[in-house]
Amino acid sequence: MYDVLIVGGGAAGMSCALVLGSSKPKAFAKDKTVGIFTHQKTSHLQTALFNNVLGLLPGTTGASILESGKQQLTEQYPHVEQIDKEKVLKILKHKEGFKITTNKSNYKAKIVVIAVGYTNLIQIKGLEHYIEPHPRAAIKKNRIWLRNNDHLLEDDLYVAGTLAGWRSQFAIASGSGAQVATDILTLWNGGKHTKVHDKVEY
Repeated sequence: MYDVLIVGGGAAGMSCALVLGSSKPKAFAKDKTVGIFTHQKTSHLQTALFNNVLGLLPGTTGASILESGKQQLTEQYPHVEQIDKEKVLKILKHKEGFKITTNKSNYKAKIVVIAVGYTNLIQIKGLEHYIEPHPRAAIKKNRIWLRNNDHLLEDDLYVAGTLAGWRSQFAIASGSGAQVATDILTLWNGGKHTKVHDKVEY
């Protein structure tokens, strides 16, 4: 049983994983187990080129970020389990949280974060009744979102990134994933608003 499982290894999912991973030294997070399905074949980052993102060198590609993100998570927060080469097929409510079925195995989690792309090709069963046309994308593109209230679909089931209704902009998707992570940290911390910052030591 994971405390959190993140579905999607793009900008939103990886940002969520990094923030959750960084919380390990906190007393309220030290025993929490976090995993992320890093299936990335359909991520829009695969073909992205960044010239206008603060902190990224112009010419940085999305494909390179996908790889460096996984490496950063491995090196900085190895306690976050990366589940590679598995595609999530089903997410269903379970008596103790959620049951996640992939093409290879089954998992259980208390909290699930869905951070896959916003195309109408989403095929994860259990989410059908949340799907609506995307409110911030051109109609002709046929994009979707999962109807939510401040990233929450229902208790302990979150959506992040473009699938949460945000525009397809790298900084926005990343911020959405980080927002969900801090909401989860706040939940773990008994409702006390929580964020995790590193600081330069002088």
